[in-house]
Amino acid sequence: MTDLLVRDLAQLATPAGTGGPLRGSELRAVEVTEAAFVLCRDDRIEAVGPMSALPAGLGDVEEIDGRGLAAIPGLVDCHTHACFGGDRVNEFSLRAGGASYEELHAAGGGILSTVRATRAAGEEELVSVTELHRTWMRAHGTTTFEGKSGYGLDHDTELAQLRAVRAAGGVPTWLGAHTVPPEYDGADAYLDFALAEVLPEAAVLAEAADVFLERGSFDAAQARRYLEACRDAGLALRLHGDQFTESGAIQLAIELGARSVDHLEATGPDGVAQLAASEVTGVLLPASALFLGRPMPPGRALADAGALIALATDFNPGSAFCDSIPLVLSLACTQMKLALEETLVAATANAAHVIGRADRIGRLRAGFAADIVLLDASDWRHVAYHLAGDVVHTVVEGGAVAFRRTA
Repeated sequence: MTDLLVRDLAQLATPAGTGGPLRGSELRAVEVTEAAFVLCRDDRIEAVGPMSALPAGLGDVEEIDGRGLAAIPGLVDCHTHACFGGDRVNEFSLRAGGASYEELHAAGGGILSTVRATRAAGEEELVSVTELHRTWMRAHGTTTFEGKSGYGLDHDTELAQLRAVRAAGGVPTWLGAHTVPPEYDGADAYLDFALAEVLPEAAVLAEAADVFLERGSFDAAQARRYLEACRDAGLALRLHGDQFTESGAIQLAIELGARSVDHLEATGPDGVAQLAASEVTGVLLPASALFLGRPMPPGRALADAGALIALATDFNPGSAFCDSIPLVLSLACTQMKLALEETLVAATANAAHVIGRADRIGRLRAGFAADIVLLDASDWRHVAYHLAGDVVHTVVEGGAVAFRRTA
């Protein structure tokens, strides 16, 4: 692989530290270097610094002219449902006409409509569509994404989803407990099947397990049963929680040592305090809240309390058809009152922590993966400032140019 030098950058911004997540006052710790370079060898960063410190005698390297551009780490989308069949544009239209998400779900729409489409798609189509979605995310600066199953809810489709995510370069999560498919008489009967018939193979393909702990899906006791079995099978644990109701997700996540609890639109002051006193990351999904007309997660309160927080798109066909982390950062600033620095850390170093990669992605540091986003602006803060704009100029992934905007 050719070595790569990104030179003469107007600015370079990266979370402080050399690994691990940031919280409290450190959540704003972004180091900015003016007139900077990044030197990559193979798929790793070898050196970062001001142009005055650029090593001499580099030999044969590919160069990228960074004049007028700002560099940030590759963005990390730690919560997506990017593998699915069909779409739900008709539901979007109905919701725009007044129907609620829960009403659509109760009427056989929502998640179950995507289950039907995903089961019908077949594995080849699922691989193709996940790779397509991956290109969409990359164009917005995402160099690493997590992808969940949960739209199969049977043996073959759940495993096909996990393979499709892996084939597209994503980090697979088994969301085997997303909702109860219609062929089962209740959540417990479905879990009997999923844990006996799917978990053994899912544990080989996935890195983590997730559960939708919410009214109408799985309660706290059922979520515990599922997560404990997944933990015993070697999977890291995550939860969808407090999206519509506070149903015990935060307490369960803390008790079981989960990596994260995601959504939190319904989280109150007690939940904020509990998360702040724990090592569980609260993954905030403002695009989903916006899409559904829900209250925003209490991002400012969580940050002020010292909780670990991360940001992600929740990219999915029903409640957040959004593949842009920069848009999420804009929403986090304007709607949750997070500082620009806090949003960058939350979508890089802290999101990397959620997927178990904080020691290798999410920072522009020597030894980290050569994943770099060049912004078409001289100030890195344009990543959130340019609302829904084409702010990403070039994406370097693993030391090679993976995307370059042509217009």
